[in-house]
Amino acid sequence: MLNLIMLCLIITGISNLLMFISTFISKKSYLDREKSSPFECGFNPQSFTRIPFSLHFFLITLIFLIFDVEISLIFPMIKTFKMTNFLLWTYLSILFILILLLGIYHEWNQNMLKWVT
Repeated sequence: MLNLIMLCLIITGISNLLMFISTFISKKSYLDREKSSPFECGFNPQSFTRIPFSLHFFLITLIFLIFDVEISLIFPMIKTFKMTNFLLWTYLSILFILILLLGIYHEWNQNMLKWVT
């Protein structure tokens, strides 16, 4: 038990030492700020270089991720078809697909599936 505590203390100490050293190594200087500024052949930028974040694009990405994970949940259901009770498997599959369809309907009803607003 004492060895485990010592090991945890040593690992924590080494981690803290490395984080402390990295703050000195990675100090940002004035020259680094110039490297991240926009470059337009020595002229001042004509427009704002950062485009605004599209919340609609983020929501479509989130919908894709949710349905992608749910597709990965359907594959094991197909694999266990022969090993489980047919009636129970059918009810669970229909319930799962109904939840997916309700989610799609809700997104469609809220106009989240339209790319151009």
